[in-house]
Amino acid sequence: MAGSKLVLEGEISIKSFILGLSVLIIPVVRTSFGHVDWVFDRLTGTPGKIVIAVYIAVVNGLLLIVYKGPLYKVAVRACFLGVTFGCGLLLSLSRTTWTHFGWYDTPCSEYMCSLSFFHYSEYLVTAFINPRSLSLDSFLLNHSIEYTLAAVSSWVEFTVEKMVVPELKQLSYFSLLGLVMVLCGECLRKAAMLTAGSNFNHIVQNEKAQSHVLVTGGVYSLFRHPSYVGWFYWSIGTQVMLFNPVCILGYSLASWRFFRERIEEEELSLIHFFGEDYVEYKKKVSTGLPFISGIRVN
Repeated sequence: MAGSKLVLEGEISIKSFILGLSVLIIPVVRTSFGHVDWVFDRLTGTPGKIVIAVYIAVVNGLLLIVYKGPLYKVAVRACFLGVTFGCGLLLSLSRTTWTHFGWYDTPCSEYMCSLSFFHYSEYLVTAFINPRSLSLDSFLLNHSIEYTLAAVSSWVEFTVEKMVVPELKQLSYFSLLGLVMVLCGECLRKAAMLTAGSNFNHIVQNEKAQSHVLVTGGVYSLFRHPSYVGWFYWSIGTQVMLFNPVCILGYSLASWRFFRERIEEEELSLIHFFGEDYVEYKKKVSTGLPFISGIRVN
């Protein structure tokens, strides 16, 4: 892992995420004027949405005053993810049938919390292990057009099916299964990032850095590409969590194809960097993803 001191951008992201998460104080303040159940019910209605929108505007104004330029861009993204995580928690406490977007049943976290935590933790862990590669792209919020379309598709499917076949979204065991997949995938990916340390990068490297070493210990002794394995099951888990039948299939196929191509591209570089050492490692350890063996070596 890189130096013990967190870089400035990382520190700002933590403060901003917590600031966004402070949206949770809204019902606490409001309980002084009404019963707690009434408060949570109102928060999911139009008045509550207006209050949250005003809160976000005020917080954004504060960030504009405190941070300038690139630091503001970091702060506003981290704060947005904190607000999303907080709203997921608020939604979990409300009397609404849309809880799968927030929190199904304590302590089972659900979609909003899972999605926002994934993106924020990608940035924060990168700030710890490889600050030289840290950028706004480390949030993975603008990963690709395909990624954005996939996310929007899942929201559309959930909303349509919720309105047309509401009972389909009441299958709690699917939500729990999705939660397990998300948690396991998240933990595996972050373990891979921390194990790889400064060797980890969100972008496939074509040139070997002086500090670049072949990592084969920890979770890399189980899978050659544990970060991809974690992301693969995390992404599918989010759709199992929402029980989106169409997107479960779509995410599975799209993710499988993406990681197959990504692994082949990455292994070309790894063989170029480490030669026979990587070839031997490749023979002993699988990719960890179904029906993906990586680049073929003669």
